[in-house]
Amino acid sequence: MDDQNKNLILATVLSFVVILTWFVLFPPPEPEELDPNAPAVTETESPVSPALATAPTAAPGTVPGAEAAAAVSAETRRVEVETARLSGSISLIGGRIDDLKLKDYRVTIDPDSPIVQMLGPVSSPQPYYALYGWAPGAGLTLEDVPGANTPWAVESGETLTAETPLTLRWESPAGLIFHRTIAVDENFMFKVTQSVENTSGTQTSLAPYGIIARRGEPADRKKFFILHEGVVAMADGTLTETDYSDMPDLDVIPSEGARAEVLQVEENGWIGFTDHFWMSTLIPQAGSSFKAVAKYDDARDIYQTEAVLPTMTLAPGETKEVTTQLFAGAKEWETIREYQKEGVDRFIDSIDWGWFFFLTKPIFWVLHHLNQLIGNMGWSIICLTLLIKALLFPLAYKSYVSMAKMKELQPEMEKLKENAGDDRQKLQQGMMELYKKNKVNPASGCLPILMQIPIFFSLYKVIFVTLELRHAPWLGWIRDLSAPDPSSILNLFGLLPFAAPDPSSFLAIISLGILPIILGISMWLQQKLNPAPTDATQAMIFAWMPWVFMFMLGSFASGLVLYWIANNTITFTQQYLIMRTQGYKPDVFGNITRSFKRKTKTDKK
Repeated sequence: MDDQNKNLILATVLSFVVILTWFVLFPPPEPEELDPNAPAVTETESPVSPALATAPTAAPGTVPGAEAAAAVSAETRRVEVETARLSGSISLIGGRIDDLKLKDYRVTIDPDSPIVQMLGPVSSPQPYYALYGWAPGAGLTLEDVPGANTPWAVESGETLTAETPLTLRWESPAGLIFHRTIAVDENFMFKVTQSVENTSGTQTSLAPYGIIARRGEPADRKKFFILHEGVVAMADGTLTETDYSDMPDLDVIPSEGARAEVLQVEENGWIGFTDHFWMSTLIPQAGSSFKAVAKYDDARDIYQTEAVLPTMTLAPGETKEVTTQLFAGAKEWETIREYQKEGVDRFIDSIDWGWFFFLTKPIFWVLHHLNQLIGNMGWSIICLTLLIKALLFPLAYKSYVSMAKMKELQPEMEKLKENAGDDRQKLQQGMMELYKKNKVNPASGCLPILMQIPIFFSLYKVIFVTLELRHAPWLGWIRDLSAPDPSSILNLFGLLPFAAPDPSSFLAIISLGILPIILGISMWLQQKLNPAPTDATQAMIFAWMPWVFMFMLGSFASGLVLYWIANNTITFTQQYLIMRTQGYKPDVFGNITRSFKRKTKTDKK
């Protein structure tokens, strides 16, 4: 292999090694675990203002005077939410959807672990909720329209279920009658219909809005560059992502009263917050224009997204209404895809597919359907590896044949190196003549390696980002393919009576599990079938690479390690069999003998 091709492969591999080393030496800080058994903070003890979110036209923190006290005393007034997949309640103060749990998901793999809390009320450690209201127009004040602290009355519906919607009512001092009807489907989509009737005798104007507000970043935020967590918005086909860490750097917009980013949506769009596995999104009706706002309040550490619809003008006696949707739940690919089919524009892009979306989307599609067929995500990853190797086999065949010939030429290349000494030009000329004489193309081995790198990163993205691998078991001790191998060489894989080191500790680097050790061995065996570089430094780097990767990938998701083991095993098998068909007899340590001699010109005569 000439220097240019060797340097290309070496640079690619070393870059990969540097990236992986950075992941291990500088991992993201582990978030503090919240004690699910800790007593809840009472409303009067809460350091958070009851008006966590205010009308978009009001200054941040503005609380209508008469409603502030009512918010504290009446916070216990709630309506239950109960469906097959959701449980929680809605506060009648502000009509906030602020207490939501996901029945199908638990915090850990322990079956007794608490179920996941999606939204939390003002009294919780991290308030996170959806709020709807109306921004006052000409002639109206904040007291004349419903906002964060409006005391709503129940007009119909005792419990919000998938079959029974909830209708709330509030009459304003200005002679306006407001209704809010909240419905929910069998999954995670709420439908909120806001209506206003003008009984005042004078023309009035006001604008409906929806808000999702949260105080502080999510407690379980990963802070990993491969994953986007923060604001996600779709505006007429253009996806916008703003990380939580970037929001304090947004420009201050006086009209919004805070740091904000404003998007004007003409026809189709949505905006909300996306975390690792969960998402909340405001979705106005398809075909309607609205202003999408991502906002950050420095003083109170409040993140907020808004969907502000155009101002409505009501004549005396007139009634108008507007319907928006709220997604609040798990980022299940199949569920989100169904909502997209029902009209939510490009909703599937709310999942963070990354730069290689043209690979991650089809890879996940195949993996998802394999899992539906097989019923086990671990075996599905192995089957996916077989399919990928089958697609790359035509390229791999040429590569393996070339490598087999180069492996056989290794002794002659060593002689050339000895004869050339420090004369690199002479060595290059001799190697090119040797390749030409034996019809060997050293560059043929580069393409399969280069193609494997984006596939690897795409699969890593799929395994790390998608919800479907969360808490997905394989076999035996592997109970979560999205987490590192829990076994440890430090306690002899569970034989000694102490637990493995915490994944966030330095000892975790040397606390190798069973899968990483198998990975190192499979890489070493597969490497033995390839010709060693003639350069001593390169040869040493390649010799150490399997063991370096073994330690570095030990803290990676076990699903990714499983893929690499399967890939190495299939590669070794393919290469071994192809070398046999070419007349070579390699053993498992890479030593090669010829099963028949090459015919020389004398033999042919």
